[in-house]
Amino acid sequence: MPFINPAQGAELLHVTPRPTQTLFNDNYLSFDGGSATGDTNSFAAQFLPEIYEKEIERFGKRTISGFLSMVGAEMPMASDQVIWSEQGRLHIAYDGVSNAGTVEVASATTITVPANNQIQNHDTIIIANEGNSKVLKCLVTNGGGTATLTVAPYTQLALNGSGSPAGTQNFGTGEDINIFVYGTEYRKGSDETTRSMDASFTQFSNKPIIIRDRYQVNGSDTAQIGWVEVTSENGASGYLWYLKSEHESRLRFSDYLEMAVIEGVPASSQFAGAGQYDVAGTDGLFYALEQRGLVWTGTDFDVVDTSGVDDQVAAGAHVGMAEFDTILQELDKQGAIEENMMFLNRATSLEIDNMLASQNSYGAGGTSYGVFNNSEDMALNLGFSGFRRGSYDFYKTDWKYLNDSVTRGLIGDVEGVIVPAGTSTVYDESMGKNVKRPFLHIRYRASEADDRKLKSWITGSVGGNYTSAVDEMVVNYLSERCLCVQGANNFVLLKS
Repeated sequence: MPFINPAQGAELLHVTPRPTQTLFNDNYLSFDGGSATGDTNSFAAQFLPEIYEKEIERFGKRTISGFLSMVGAEMPMASDQVIWSEQGRLHIAYDGVSNAGTVEVASATTITVPANNQIQNHDTIIIANEGNSKVLKCLVTNGGGTATLTVAPYTQLALNGSGSPAGTQNFGTGEDINIFVYGTEYRKGSDETTRSMDASFTQFSNKPIIIRDRYQVNGSDTAQIGWVEVTSENGASGYLWYLKSEHESRLRFSDYLEMAVIEGVPASSQFAGAGQYDVAGTDGLFYALEQRGLVWTGTDFDVVDTSGVDDQVAAGAHVGMAEFDTILQELDKQGAIEENMMFLNRATSLEIDNMLASQNSYGAGGTSYGVFNNSEDMALNLGFSGFRRGSYDFYKTDWKYLNDSVTRGLIGDVEGVIVPAGTSTVYDESMGKNVKRPFLHIRYRASEADDRKLKSWITGSVGGNYTSAVDEMVVNYLSERCLCVQGANNFVLLKS
């Protein structure tokens, strides 16, 4: 081994530490040199190191999986695709204010609606402009699924107020309006042979992806037995030797099983994969929520009003609750599911703590004193794990995946997810009946011959697995799965 000048101290320029106990030519320390040569690694110089046999857990719990196991379930399937149908709205309404040009006033007596609308003759409807400054009730006199409906206002001659007394509602041609049906009305002795209402539903599907990984160690290194005391992420403790790296490969693969179905996106027509890379992708959680769920941007739940111009809000007051109430109003328009779980990054979790603390009347400045009978002298609790607002219960927890600096915490654009608790009722195409499923659940490929939920097998020439002429041991991992996001309109994706 080359000598090192003592003046260099502990700078061992000729060695490179390795993350695993594996023999390489640049991580070998010599302890048989003579001290007269100045070799700082000389055994005679008594520089034999004191070795800690227990591995230091400097990153704490490194795995990020567990989110789906808390809110969902796993179920087998035998096909390349899973298809389900979700109920449509029971009542009929069309939004023209948020979708300008699709629902609007066409003339003094007609309105424009989508061509496949379900409004029919004799329906009684309410129309309103943006801001609801003009609201008018009408009877549909010519409808039946056409793109242009003829209506007769109950309280005035025409939609534009023409020929009516002053003070009537005046809707201009081309003005965007919102519409909903609130009933029907017929005269005495009337007949009805044309009305028919079909139940509306929406069909969704997803395809599983194949996730693979492997760990490889050569046969010679399996004979180098070195022991390391470890504590794994699942709480087990003990000693591992050359399969220490395989253990961590398995942990990483377990994380991939969750991360892949959270982040997955379907491949578009521009996807350039070919040959063995010609894959289809999958609808992950974030993609499904951006397409079909509620997306809240600019999250800031502990914002402070500095203007003081509002008579109801003083300057310096926390107004984040009003921002949170906007989310509740959107949930009211959807399924209004009472119990919800919030999985948040650290910053958003603290924002909600601040928001709730500002509403608390106990103690100075709304401070909450935690356990021990809420005694100020015993313990201070500055966090909230659950709260109720309006008719909704929220249970808040940190999501490690959004905090870890080597996963979503590295990017930080997603700040949290609000997930409804419980189950949804959907029509299962393969079973041919309505079934109850968790809003989030995994479907994995399985049959009587092969279960692909999580496969692991060993090949090579080590330990009796004589399946190859190569002097190595290979541990293979495989899974084929997809995520079903049902009732996505009840989810909220919080983005920066």
